[in-house]
Amino acid sequence: MEVHCDVNESEIMDVAKTFIGKIYQKPPVRSSVKRRVRKREVYSIDVLEIDKRKVLMRISSEPGTYMRKICHDMGILLNCGAHMRELRRVRSGIFKEDTLVTLQQVSEALYLYRNCGEEEELRKILMPMEIAFCGVPKIIVDDETVNSISYGSPLMAPGIIAYQDFKKGDYVGLITWKGEGIAIGKAVIDSKQLGKKGEVVKTERVLMDKDIYPKAWKK
Repeated sequence: MEVHCDVNESEIMDVAKTFIGKIYQKPPVRSSVKRRVRKREVYSIDVLEIDKRKVLMRISSEPGTYMRKICHDMGILLNCGAHMRELRRVRSGIFKEDTLVTLQQVSEALYLYRNCGEEEELRKILMPMEIAFCGVPKIIVDDETVNSISYGSPLMAPGIIAYQDFKKGDYVGLITWKGEGIAIGKAVIDSKQLGKKGEVVKTERVLMDKDIYPKAWKK
């Protein structure tokens, strides 16, 4: 962040603390989402270094939090304005900076595979999509229910074989007996309320192609 005037370090530290916790944000004018006020949670803000008007911070927050908006709003509280000078994402969920590859590396790996039949470099880059399910509760779904979910249907209680504890509003990974990722959804009840009937998870992102598993439902 770059502050637009000379400010004491103690003021910057105090202002940064006020943004920890639940905050309200309206996305910037230049953004890819609708500009309406949203609530997001900032878990921590560490001020790592202050060099005159430049402030280096490490922020951990809920997905969808706008860093440049935080910088702008901090500038307002500092009474002189501020803007985001540079952004570097060091982690997203379970994925960390050291797991990233460049597009050049992808291009070279594809070239070796397509033209030389060498797949070693490509295997270093590609990861099963199920790795993204790490860190979220998972539900094992009956084989007869898989295909309906691949069409976007919600998960109903009779289709559940086993599950990890989850709460209402949690994102949940839906998987098969074999550990294949089917979809990501949002729980509409707590796992403690799970019964023999009713909707359990509302499907939000389908990952598995349709009709891979047998169709056990009627249109």
